[in-house]
Amino acid sequence: MSLAIPAMARWLVRQEAGSIPPRIRRIALHSLIDTLGVISAGGRTRVAAHARRLVQGDGAAGACGLAGASGLAGSDQRRQARHAALVNAVAAHALDFDDNCYAGFVHGSAVIVPAALAVAQEVDADGQALLTALVVGAECQYTLGLATDNRLYRRGWWSSGILGPIGACAAAAWLLRLDEQQAAHALGLAAAGAAGIKAGFGTDAKALLAGRAAEAGVMAAWLAQAGATGPIDAFEHRHGVAHLFNDDHFDGSVFSALGQRWTLEDPGLDVKRIPVCLSSHAAVDVVVELIAAHGVRSEEILAIRCDVPPIVIANLIHDRPQTPQQAQFSMPFAIAAAVLHDGPRLQDLEAARLAQADMMALMARVSMWSSTLWQDPARQQQAPEGAEVCIELSDGRQLRGRRDAPRGAAREPLTPDQRREKFLECLRYGGIDEHIAHERLAQLEGMEALTGVRTLFPFSA
Repeated sequence: MSLAIPAMARWLVRQEAGSIPPRIRRIALHSLIDTLGVISAGGRTRVAAHARRLVQGDGAAGACGLAGASGLAGSDQRRQARHAALVNAVAAHALDFDDNCYAGFVHGSAVIVPAALAVAQEVDADGQALLTALVVGAECQYTLGLATDNRLYRRGWWSSGILGPIGACAAAAWLLRLDEQQAAHALGLAAAGAAGIKAGFGTDAKALLAGRAAEAGVMAAWLAQAGATGPIDAFEHRHGVAHLFNDDHFDGSVFSALGQRWTLEDPGLDVKRIPVCLSSHAAVDVVVELIAAHGVRSEEILAIRCDVPPIVIANLIHDRPQTPQQAQFSMPFAIAAAVLHDGPRLQDLEAARLAQADMMALMARVSMWSSTLWQDPARQQQAPEGAEVCIELSDGRQLRGRRDAPRGAAREPLTPDQRREKFLECLRYGGIDEHIAHERLAQLEGMEALTGVRTLFPFSA
């Protein structure tokens, strides 16, 4: 069986726009549009401002746009590719509104899109090349995720920090037209320094790690182009990723399916409808559906009990969130915001909203537990972040519902209108004029025809 990194390198250098099926390119386009939207919204966050100040004070000028400046979604300042990748990936993940993939349990697009966009702007690539790079990066990262069987995530490692540099590097390597040997060394360099722990959930560390993952992937590709070498057995080595992070489990056979099984399609991407951790989404959808079906008023609710898989409890660690970041990892917040404000929406992620009396009272009535139902591996496979919910009402009624996956999941995707509205909502939140937002959306939808992507981003107000 061949090593993972040489297999990925061999595959990626042979890819061209025509080798990727149109349906896969469409998925990549949807991912690009969604991610640029959340980058624009995330650009106004405090953590994105931290990253921006860092590169504005330390980074040299370049051709790559940065998310956010003076509260707006676009900045007229441009920096080198690695710095733009850092800032834009932080912004992409700052609001936890970016997509997920169960091949690795990763936030892939939040890392791959900023890295690919930065290098594409640096080399003045066209829209078709940017989309091809996104597919290459995603397929390498998600296939790697399949090889790990998600074990590292369950052990407490943050897989986006460990696998993200690989996706970012693969996209960058393709855009830089590295040869097979250079691409292998680049991927080895990206893997050698990869890390991330889930202790960072609910703090600035999570978004900053996404930024570092994107930056690391870009740097690895540039270094390999310059002649640097890396460990091409970084996953199988006795001191490598599989041994240190993944209980010595690593299924190298999956790499033979690169370009045959498209992970962008299977298992696909779960696109978020609301800006909180995906672990809460299925339960939120059940609550919303039950309330709508039965005409429930918030004051009638005595308790909302959520029976969820263990991974959901492990992720949603803040029952009484004190900050917007903690709220993104709080089942009580997500459900209370849904009941009271038809949310959570971006504007709900503010400290003043958390302190409202009605929010605090309803959050206190929400609880989670994990029954023996979720001990069945087949059930966990079918519904990795599913939920069974019981709403207890003051008149004695108990309303019950379940969902294996939320709206927006790959198996129940958002409609085209819902995708567009999410993009426009993000740009409004980022301070972009409505007319300009519609113009940018039309430009992105015609990505394949763009002759250059330097003018694509940042979005101006």
